[in-house]
Amino acid sequence: MTQAKNGDHVEVHYTGKLNDGTVFDSSADGDPLSFTLGEGKIIEGFEDAIRGMKTGDKKTVMIPPDKGYGLRNDEMVIDVPLNQLPKDLNPQEGQQLQLTNQDNQPIVVVITKVTEESITLDGNPPLAGRDLTFDLELVTIA
Repeated sequence: MTQAKNGDHVEVHYTGKLNDGTVFDSSADGDPLSFTLGEGKIIEGFEDAIRGMKTGDKKTVMIPPDKGYGLRNDEMVIDVPLNQLPKDLNPQEGQQLQLTNQDNQPIVVVITKVTEESITLDGNPPLAGRDLTFDLELVTIA
């Protein structure tokens, strides 16, 4: 039976959990995740776990931050004075905003704190700095 390798198009059912067991994402109630191994469109640890699996194989893997969404970067957390925000913005904690970085690329930030004078924006991926556990099932290799 063929093992998954770079260049193979694969379909994978997965459930992603945090250390406390909280499920943060799953394909269980939908279609499997479909991607080509080695293209780098999926986090490194997820791709590493799929390589070598055969159709029908199941396993559970723990992916550390450096193979997942990276470590948290304090430089991606900034305070912005309220007077620098658009007048029609009503900032709320947990709200996502899309900004443009110095390279004119979009970046999604989350408002993590709102005070009388400013808001705190966090540009880190929500799962940065977290150990992730995935239950995996390789559905197809093409």
